[in-house]
Amino acid sequence: MIRRFFSFFALAAVLVSAQTTLSKQRLSRIDTLLENYIQQNKIPGVVALTLQDGKPVYERALGWADKEAGRRMSPDAIFRIASQTKAITSTAVLILVEEGKIAIEEPVGDFIPTFKRTTVEEAGGVVVPAKRPITIHDLLTHTAGISYGTEPGVAATYREKALGQAAGYGWYTADKDEPICATMERLGSLPFVSQPGEKFVYGYNTDILGCVVEKASGMPLDKFIEGRITGPLGMKDTHFYVPDADRGRLAAVYSSTDAGYERAPEGAKGQGSYVNGPRKSFAGGAGLTSTAHDYARFLEAIRRDGALDGVRILSPRAARLMHTNQSGALHSNTGLGFGYGFEVVDRYGAKDLAGVGAFGWGGAYGTLYQVDPESRLVVVLMMQLMPNRTDVQQKFMDVVYQALE
Repeated sequence: MIRRFFSFFALAAVLVSAQTTLSKQRLSRIDTLLENYIQQNKIPGVVALTLQDGKPVYERALGWADKEAGRRMSPDAIFRIASQTKAITSTAVLILVEEGKIAIEEPVGDFIPTFKRTTVEEAGGVVVPAKRPITIHDLLTHTAGISYGTEPGVAATYREKALGQAAGYGWYTADKDEPICATMERLGSLPFVSQPGEKFVYGYNTDILGCVVEKASGMPLDKFIEGRITGPLGMKDTHFYVPDADRGRLAAVYSSTDAGYERAPEGAKGQGSYVNGPRKSFAGGAGLTSTAHDYARFLEAIRRDGALDGVRILSPRAARLMHTNQSGALHSNTGLGFGYGFEVVDRYGAKDLAGVGAFGWGGAYGTLYQVDPESRLVVVLMMQLMPNRTDVQQKFMDVVYQALE
């Protein structure tokens, strides 16, 4: 009897979820929110896209793609997505896991020799050997102890090797005149900031995985991603470097200031080298450019257990690994976990109005995304503001969720 009682309510919860829709009237509040930020000179421009059941229920392009050039934002604007690259590279790793070319618990040193014996800088500047080898799992969950080399204890050492602060914002490699594996092999000789498996440390983890993909597949990362992910999914506007024909669609980068925002300078810390750079470093952790539509297609494929429009890029079980907490409480003890590519909501209320099982992340240029399986939503917010000192991202997500009925 008790079992039937709980089964009834479980079925009722599923039915309620299946009937959840978005109010068009309440979605209009997104317009008001974003237009206010633009009119108040807080953000230059934005593309906002929300899908439910794979269909657009809200889409707007507002403000400026390049204010100085007089170019308005458009739905097909191209953005530097920085760390949103990580989920796509993590997908590439899992594709190779399914093919038996990589094992989740395999040591990274099997692919990159400098990672066979790594070191850790402890308190007081003492460098000690790592207690165990770093594994693919450690990199996927950002628990390898590898940062961006900006901490005071290691910053100088990383600078000497053209990493950390010497590399733009630490994560930036688009201006490097060398393949990503050359950079990552050099990284393996430097001390890291925590022992493997002991802490969540955000850093070069997925860039290393990009090199692993190259080693395991025998092809450059850009070709692998195009052939196995972006090409099959029809993501025609997603590339590591913007094609010459599409230069006019790339949004300019701006920076928050006390007065609002200003255009970022040229160079690695500003507009970047995504158009005129060497085009040699395919950074799996931060290198892609994309559009709101393209990235939403990728997220919809993951939401649908690895397949979209008759094309399967991952098995259902591998896709679910990406948005199931694989790091316990190392990422957070407040109800947020980290899977093989995404931050995951394990408890209602842990991340504003997001439902249990929601997953997402963002990028350093102000981009943001979230998938909420419970409500069948894919939400993407694209802009180019670095640093971003506004609270537009959180308020945007709140206003999307309040439209659910």
